[in-house]
Amino acid sequence: MLREFKLPDVGEGLTEAEIVKWHVAAGDRVEINQTIVEIETAKAVVELPCPFEGVVSSLMAAEGETVDVGKPIIAVDTGEDAPAATGEGATGGATATTRATALADDMVPSLPAEGAGTKKPERQPVLVGYGVKLGATTRRVRKTPTVPPSASGTAPAAAPAGRAAVAPPAAGAVPAQGGRSQVLAKPPVRKLAKDLGVDLASITGTGPNGSITRDDVHAATEPATGAVSAAPGYAGLALVEREERIPVKGVRKATAAAMVASAFTAPHVTEFLQVDVTATMDAVRRLRELPDFAEVKVSPLLLVAKALITAVRRYPVINSTWTGDEIVVKRYVNLGIAAATQRGLIVPNVKEAHALSLPDLAKALAELTEKARSGRSQPADLTGGTITITNVGVFGVDAGTPILNPGEAAILAFGQIRDLPWVVDGQIVPRKVTTLALSFDHRIVDGEIGSYVLRDVGAMLQDPLRMLAWS
Repeated sequence: MLREFKLPDVGEGLTEAEIVKWHVAAGDRVEINQTIVEIETAKAVVELPCPFEGVVSSLMAAEGETVDVGKPIIAVDTGEDAPAATGEGATGGATATTRATALADDMVPSLPAEGAGTKKPERQPVLVGYGVKLGATTRRVRKTPTVPPSASGTAPAAAPAGRAAVAPPAAGAVPAQGGRSQVLAKPPVRKLAKDLGVDLASITGTGPNGSITRDDVHAATEPATGAVSAAPGYAGLALVEREERIPVKGVRKATAAAMVASAFTAPHVTEFLQVDVTATMDAVRRLRELPDFAEVKVSPLLLVAKALITAVRRYPVINSTWTGDEIVVKRYVNLGIAAATQRGLIVPNVKEAHALSLPDLAKALAELTEKARSGRSQPADLTGGTITITNVGVFGVDAGTPILNPGEAAILAFGQIRDLPWVVDGQIVPRKVTTLALSFDHRIVDGEIGSYVLRDVGAMLQDPLRMLAWS
């Protein structure tokens, strides 16, 4: 029996995911719960296990392809005597009969037929943990540059080196009805060309039998003037591309949509405070010497996090959400820590951070950041945050105006710690100084409450003993 595995929704409200890496190939034998593929959603990179045991008949989505939730991505022959698929047949689709049988057992319901019923508005993924919103989405069509014929009516000159030649029709084209030519290209390549606005009939394929490959499509989108010719006498210099085009997808796409929605929905107010944190740095040094912190890295961020949690207890409205009809004040703290990763900005959070001891909070923060940097954050780590800290100091920055994580009322930016002249008891002495910046939603938090929260966080970092007094 041939069974298809459809792309599941691995997080709340996801609509699509990108195939990052296949761990199996056609003809491989797989077991139940064996990792078969890595996918990137708007939230994180996730490994998918195989729900069947058998032999891989075909991979139905290529690496780098974006697939809608509910679409089949792999077919597995689960028969006891299933032969290993090899050659070109391994990449082919299932027959009509076996496909119908496979669809009956799919884990994800089939998508409605195109045009059937009332068409629902497309769902746009937003930032991690905040579901989706309904609304129309549009894609800007990228036009393929055309080369006009010369005045003499002769054919245009040959394309530059490294770029697929443009010549109608393609060399690998197959004659079709109506005088048009049918190009040779696999479905993933056709989808890529459609997304990029490239006419396949205008490309000369470099693949087997003149078929068009993904590289051919990408090359066709490069401008004819993409490379700068070396000047006379500098023939040894390498040609330099003048532009680079980076697709906006996955985490980057979700972050961009969320930041725009936050900036133009919640009225932001940002306040700044310079703080003498010399005592905090002394406390960090002493904590590192304690046995309870022997196996965990202790940084000033730990005490900043503890100070913010304590301030939330004193002013609970700073830890709330605006729903339109009401303000939801949360009596728990899921502390988000903004993390810059290779795939974009994500905000994993420490669940129930208010209930953790200082050593446990240190361990949770260390595990959180390590998973984020290694790309192992799971959707559950990125949902349900209530208030966030962004540590811009690690980039050598003093301060900034952070944008709220959608659904949260405040975000605290922690700047770099520097030696600066400071007045102590009427004398100018060098001290460890940092700048705090608190952005808050002015629909929820008045300037008075926001100022109190920022003032108290600064006071606790100036004198860490206040955390004990106010906890």
